[in-house]
Amino acid sequence: MSSPFQHQAADRDAAPQFVLPLVVRIERDAPPARTDALETAARAVLTLLCDERATADDGEWAQAVRNWQDARIRKVVRRARGAEWRRAAALPGITVTGSGSGSGSASGSVPGANTEAGTADVPPAEVRVYPPVPLDGWPKELAKLQVSGTELDDPEPPSPLEPGDPRPALWMNPDVTMSAGKAMAQAGHGAQLAWWELSDADRDAWRAAGFPLAVRTPSPALWTRLSASSLPVVRDAGFTEVAPGSATVVADHPSLRAHPAPGTL
Repeated sequence: MSSPFQHQAADRDAAPQFVLPLVVRIERDAPPARTDALETAARAVLTLLCDERATADDGEWAQAVRNWQDARIRKVVRRARGAEWRRAAALPGITVTGSGSGSGSASGSVPGANTEAGTADVPPAEVRVYPPVPLDGWPKELAKLQVSGTELDDPEPPSPLEPGDPRPALWMNPDVTMSAGKAMAQAGHGAQLAWWELSDADRDAWRAAGFPLAVRTPSPALWTRLSASSLPVVRDAGFTEVAPGSATVVADHPSLRAHPAPGTL
C-alpha cells in the first residue's frame, strides 16, 4: 500500500469519508497499561495494513481500505468489556495483544500468538481493529460502545529508550494532552505514516519481526528537534480534543531518518 499524499487535501475532503474502528478491552477491575495500549493500537493498525484481506486486489477488505485511504485517514477508538467485548470480538477483524508490562517491551504478540505477558494486576492490552466503515455506517455492535472515558495509566513510567535501541519509536508531543483513546488513534496514525514511507524490504523486515515499536513522550527539547527533522509528523485534523493542525506524533523509524516526509495525516 503506497502513500496517499499524491492527493491534495481538498480531494481527500471531497471523497466519501470512512473511519478505521479500533476497540480496546478495558475490564472494570483490570485495565491495561496506557503505554501498552498505545503500542498495541499502533501494531494493530500495521497488522491490518499488511493483511491479505486488505492488500490483495480481490481481498474482502481491499475496497474499504482503498476508500478509507482516498479520504481523510480517520481512526476512532472505542472501549468494551465483558459481553460488549465478546460481541465486538465476534465481528470480522483482528485482535492484537500487547505485553502487559506498561513499559514497552521489545516483543509483542500477533494474532494467533500465545502470550504469557502481563500480571493479574496489569493484563496485556487487547485491541481489535476492523476494516474501515463509512463515517455514519458503524456496525451496531460497535456503534453502541463508548468513545469517551478511555482513561488509562501506566503503573510505572515506561522504560527510557537506550541508545542503539533498534525499535521504531512513536514520539508523542509532550505539550498536547490527550485521552488514552485519542492517543491510541494518534499512535496508529504515526505507525501508518511510517509504514507508507518504507520500502518493500523494510516493510517485510518490520512485519517479520512482529512490528516491534515503542511509544514514548520525549523531553520538550527532544520533541523540538524531532518535529523539525525529516521524519513523518502526524498533524491532527482537529475533530476531537486537540486544535486543528496540532502536531501529535513523530514517527521515528530508523529507515526514514535520511528521507524527507511528504505529508501528514
